[in-house]
Formats: sequence, structure tokens, C-alpha cells
Amino acid sequence: MLSIAHASLTAVAGHRVAAATSGGADSVALALWLHAHAPRVTLAGLIHVNHHLRGAESDRDEAFCRALAARIGVPIEVVHAPIAPTRGRSPEAAARAARYRAFADAAARLDGSRVATAHTADDQAETVLLRLLRGTSSRGLSGIRAVRGLYVRPLLACRRTELRAWLSAAGETWCEDVTNADRAIARNRVRHDLLPVIEQIAPGAVPALARAAALAQDDEDVLQAEAIKMAASVVLQEDTSGADLDRDRLRALAPSIARRVLRNVLERVAPRSAWAAEHLEALRRLAARGEGGGRLDLPGMHAERVSNVLRLRAGAPAAAAGFAYELAVPGHVVVPEAGVEIIAAAVASNGHDAAYSLVVPPGTSFPLTVRSRRPGDRVRLTGGTRKVQDLMVDAKIPRSERDRVPLVVAADGQILWVIGAPGAGRPAPGDPAADMVVLRLRKMERT
Repeated sequence: MLSIAHASLTAVAGHRVAAATSGGADSVALALWLHAHAPRVTLAGLIHVNHHLRGAESDRDEAFCRALAARIGVPIEVVHAPIAPTRGRSPEAAARAARYRAFADAAARLDGSRVATAHTADDQAETVLLRLLRGTSSRGLSGIRAVRGLYVRPLLACRRTELRAWLSAAGETWCEDVTNADRAIARNRVRHDLLPVIEQIAPGAVPALARAAALAQDDEDVLQAEAIKMAASVVLQEDTSGADLDRDRLRALAPSIARRVLRNVLERVAPRSAWAAEHLEALRRLAARGEGGGRLDLPGMHAERVSNVLRLRAGAPAAAAGFAYELAVPGHVVVPEAGVEIIAAAVASNGHDAAYSLVVPPGTSFPLTVRSRRPGDRVRLTGGTRKVQDLMVDAKIPRSERDRVPLVVAADGQILWVIGAPGAGRPAPGDPAADMVVLRLRKMERT
């Protein structure tokens, strides 16, 4: 029986393996190699994804894979995943994402514990070069992993020429994908134009690049472990909606660790977003700002600096809807946007409750309204007026929360109270005289 000298059984031995099969030489070699190594490995079946991008050629590939599965006596899961044009994303990237979604579901239907893909040493070299030319980190230079979660690549040390020679010696055929010659695709330009020149200059460049990827993987594993350890002191809280990070502790980390802490958090907060180095650097710059606040809108999330906290939240910032509630005297109003209740009471001539938050000034026009801020709002202070916006900044109220801050406003538009901004727009508390109005603030219990 022929063998592929550099293939590895380590990650597949003892597993039920579903083989991703396109019909090309590499994936056909993978399926036949796995089948030949029973019972050390069980080939649970083949998975073929038809994107219908090449018309009759796509249908030819599907028919070939069905025939291969029937010939070696294993089931096949065929998934139809047409690719629609997507703005800002290449068809190749969209197809790859669709394939991996299909692989996981199809493997479950085949009762497979691993999905094997036919990546080779040539794929590894191309990946390393493409990422290097984009200015990647050691994480990117680590390239394709032999094992990552559900996925295994037992042919990662094999050359494409080795696999084709193995198939030809066994009398096997495969399908050629004409798009592999399309130099409009960056990977094909690296494959057909760049790598041959590199190998002329440095024979053995492909295995050398694969070794570099393996070394980068070792470095990345150590750095990632350190980032996970340091995150315990940096991440103050985290849930499905976002995370709060200690700004000073993040800034104190070595840049290589800080980037990994941020990336790990981002991948949990917005797992479907594509994160790039510039996003991580933008967050590090925001954390390093010496004064003021600041915010960033990033893919799938937004970030805001609030005092010494870097606040990350999933999704786009909530649009300001605005609110307004009339406050009767006596009476109360619940402001769900802020999670508070405001209670208004008239002070009787025979006494009063001293547990108030604001004494309404004499001469105030009623009724009172509790509302959110509006453009141009100003509040009267000793010596003049100030913008409500400026008061909120001084009070370190996060930008994302300013539209939820209640303002108590008189009937003539005078702002009496900007809640959460100490001393803003209200007289200093004192004993109210008889027949005056006092307001009390009560925080509502969260459920």
C-alpha cells in the first residue's frame, strides 16, 4: 500500500473523521489516505460544499465526490451554499466562511468527532507570505494550525507535488479547478508568481516557511498564555453585552500582551467581526489618552473611555430616543431609562421630611417635567449659565449614558436639576420653608 511520507495520524487516530472534499487533488488524497488507515482511524464520511460559483464545473465536482464516496463505501454530506455578492468582502472569503459553517453542521450529522481538511505545506507557505505582506503579528505568522478545535490537517507537512505523485502512482484521478489559475486572486499570485521566484533564490523555501510558522506558533502559545493570565487583573467585568477594562493596568502591560488581552476580549464581545491590528492599536491609543474621554466605533461594537475604565460594548451605540414625563406635586414619576424614581412633595407648615435631594426655588413655574437633554440646553448657575453638555463632561458621565440622564425642568423651561452632576442647576440643600416643594431621588432596584 502506498503511503504519504509526511502525513500524520497523530490528531486523527481513534477518531471518527469527516473529510472535507472538494474533488481537487489534495482533498482526494486526504480522503483516500484516511480510508487506507482503518481501523486506526474511522472515516465517518465525506463533506462536499457546492457554492455554485463555476456553473457546470461545480456540478461536475459534486458528482465526482459523490462517486468517490460510493466507491470507498462511506456516506457523503453535500451542502449547497451559493455565495451572494457581498460589499467589502471577496467571494473567496465569503465562500471560506460558508464552508466552515457547513463543515461543523455536516460533521455532526455524520457523527464525526473531527473534520479533516487537506491543507498542505504549500498552503502554509502561501498563508505565511500573505500575512507577512499585510504586516501581521506572530499570531498571523503562526499560519495554519495542525489542530484547532474540531479541525485537523494531517497533510500539513506534505507538498502538493507529493500528493499528486501518490495519487498518480495509485491510478487515481481528481478534478482541476480553473479558478486556481486566476491571478486576480491574491493567493494565486503568490502561488504562481512569488513562490517560484523565492524558491529560485532560496531552494527549500516552502518547508522553511512552514518551519517558521511552527516556531511562531510556539511563541504565540506562550504569549497567549501570559495574556490570559494578565487579563484576570485587567478585565473588571465581562458578560455577553461587553466588558470593562482597567485603563491603567492595560497601559502597564507590554504592548504584545496588551494587544492579545484586547483581541481575546473583542473576540468574545463581537465574535463575528473581523479584527485587524489597527483596531487594537486604536483601542490602545484610547486607553493611553492623558485626559478627557473619547469613544470609538469598531466592527460589531463600540468603545468608550470613562474615567479609568475602557468600556467595550457589543453592537452600535444606542440611538437617543429621548423621554419626557410630567411630575405632579405631590406625586412621583418613574424614569426607566435612568433606573430612578423622582418624588415631589409639598412641605406642610407644620413640618417637613428632611430626606430630600432638592428644594425647588420660590417662584418656580409648574408643572414640572422630567426629560432627557436637548440640543442647546443650558443651566443657570451663580455667575451665569453653562451648557448641560459641559456639566456632564465635568461630572464624568459617559457619553453613551448622557441621553439617559434625567433633567428636572420648570414650565418656563428653566432647568432646575441635572441629576448626576453634583451642584448642577440646583441650590444648595437647606431646610425648606413651609409651603415649598422638595424633590427626592430614589434608585430603582434592578431585576
